[in-house]
Amino acid sequence: MLKSLKSEDWVATLMGAVILVLVILVPSVMKNYTYMSMTIAILAYLGYLFMGNKDNGRFLLSFAVVYLLAWLATYITGLAPIRTIGLESVFFAVIIGLLIRNTVGLPKWLAPAVKSEYYIKAGLVILGSSILFNEIMKAGALGMVQAIIVVLSVWFFSFWIAGRMFRIDKEMSTLLSSAVSICGVSAAIATSGAIKGDPKKLSFVISLVLIIAIPMMYLLPYLAQWMGLSEEVAGAWVGGTIDTTAAVVASGKFIGETAEQYSVIIKSAQNVLLGVAAFAISIYWSYKGTNSDIRPSGRMLWDRFPKFVIGFLIASLVFSFAFDAETGKALSGVGNKGARSLLFSLAFVCIGLETDFRYIFKPENAKYIWSFLTAQTFNILLTLLVAWLLFRSI
Repeated sequence: MLKSLKSEDWVATLMGAVILVLVILVPSVMKNYTYMSMTIAILAYLGYLFMGNKDNGRFLLSFAVVYLLAWLATYITGLAPIRTIGLESVFFAVIIGLLIRNTVGLPKWLAPAVKSEYYIKAGLVILGSSILFNEIMKAGALGMVQAIIVVLSVWFFSFWIAGRMFRIDKEMSTLLSSAVSICGVSAAIATSGAIKGDPKKLSFVISLVLIIAIPMMYLLPYLAQWMGLSEEVAGAWVGGTIDTTAAVVASGKFIGETAEQYSVIIKSAQNVLLGVAAFAISIYWSYKGTNSDIRPSGRMLWDRFPKFVIGFLIASLVFSFAFDAETGKALSGVGNKGARSLLFSLAFVCIGLETDFRYIFKPENAKYIWSFLTAQTFNILLTLLVAWLLFRSI
């Protein structure tokens, strides 16, 4: 039990929960940006140690640099010429990270605190406090319908394309299909665990997911506005197609607050299917005899279930029903304007720092890239249609 609690998923969820408890108990402290920033740094550091990482002071140094880069992105956004253009700090946070990673690289001393999923999951728990539970039930039910349709259709299309058109082996086809159809990096990792996949193939797929998510993060909001989509439809489209949670949040934020909320709810619905998908894939792989020492079980379903979704739902329940509307909104505002915004900013910088273009674009990887892009194009078109059919009347 203790071992499972040391996973990043659990630790990030607990960090978000502790922050919300502090928001409720000492809102005046959490309103102070300096104290709030120090609190997040300490919690992130303690979580890093609890996950079993050894540290000689590098995490806090690394965190401080990531924090300064996030502050720099915010500062640039506040410059008069930039305010005129209307670009948000998200744009500059990712760009700054990309420039560093793809020029000088990611120094070893900076790596410990570069964890986009760590910060984004904690931030999503806090975001749950700002979304009324009845909104989650309404959008989440439709989101699950969308998730089931899209995940099944895209997974089988991707697997078929990879094998038939691009002659890719079944292991890589399975990794690519899970990544493009379910939830990107997390899905690739879960699938690799279920089939005892090659770590090198997993590393490539993770890098590919991160790289493709960057242009999609900027392009989809522009297309959504050009097509005149409502924020609900646009959020559902973004949440169902972009393959990393951090990029989904950033993209939804570009469109608007409602789109951001819907994108997170839809992405969470897809994340819920991760455990089921890993379970089904492990059955298939065991049947094929390629990993006879790993057998599917109910425990696998629980282990693969994204714990931050639980935190997100509990936060929504507490702030929807434990306080009167005015108090709940005020407390939620403290957490979301301060801690959640900072956690998201840290995550956006880390997206750039984690994305190395040089690793991907090699001649021998061309068929994997084209297979992924073909499946992603199908995913974008199908999800747009499904999102419009399900959410246009909201």
